[in-house]
Amino acid sequence: MTAMAVMGRGIIKQRIITALIALPLLFLCVLYASQGLFAGVLFIVIALAMHEFYRMALPQQRALESSLAVVAGMLCSVGLVYAASSPFVLLSIVAPCLSIALIHLFRFRDIHSVSHDLAVSLLGILYIPILLSHAVLLRALPSGRYWVLLVFFVVMASDTLAYFVGMKWGRHRLYEAVSPKKSIEGSLGGLAGGVLGAMLAKHLFFAELAGMDILIIGLGVGAFSQLGDLVESLLKRSFGVKDSGDLIPGHGGILDRLDSLLFAFPLTYYYATWVFA
Repeated sequence: MTAMAVMGRGIIKQRIITALIALPLLFLCVLYASQGLFAGVLFIVIALAMHEFYRMALPQQRALESSLAVVAGMLCSVGLVYAASSPFVLLSIVAPCLSIALIHLFRFRDIHSVSHDLAVSLLGILYIPILLSHAVLLRALPSGRYWVLLVFFVVMASDTLAYFVGMKWGRHRLYEAVSPKKSIEGSLGGLAGGVLGAMLAKHLFFAELAGMDILIIGLGVGAFSQLGDLVESLLKRSFGVKDSGDLIPGHGGILDRLDSLLFAFPLTYYYATWVFA
């Protein structure tokens, strides 16, 4: 057996152990935590993900700016979730963005790189807290716990089937410049996995889903989860890193596990609000 094969099996073993510990805790939190506790846990996850993002994206000399951007992102998340009217929703986005702009205005070191640092700082807020806050909004809907679990079922089934189909039959590269190991065959397997995950969710806990809901959510969330994965791969390649961190054994950083969910939660929230309701 080659060293690469041994390493691959070791990573899979680590992932299985991590999943056996994390998944029961995740499902318990989704099903039984109060809305406030669920939101609090998610805000902590957002803070950790933003910390990883800025550690990848900004120079070490910008540690203060990175920390302040994380705080701004947290305020943005809280505002989006708890704002009582549209002006406050806008304020929760505008105020952090203006604050970050002013911080860079008065603390820049190199005027030639400040535009890049400011753009990356603003991207962190758009990319993580705004997208992931949709998980809290989704859970607050009628049957919200089931909607959140549905997203996890679809994304996990899509990721799993994409991985094994790609390993077995992957021949044609999906987007080699961004993610060289991903294949078209694996991507199609992921779409099929998304539909299977939605079907499983219907039979286990979400009987209200119709056949068309299963098809649209399975394919839509399955596709968006793959796009979220590709976007994070694009960012990591541009930053020159392999993983966003090492917080989760066998998986890399927390952002490496959230990448698929970042695009999946908003799509599901707007489907549940505008189409399913």
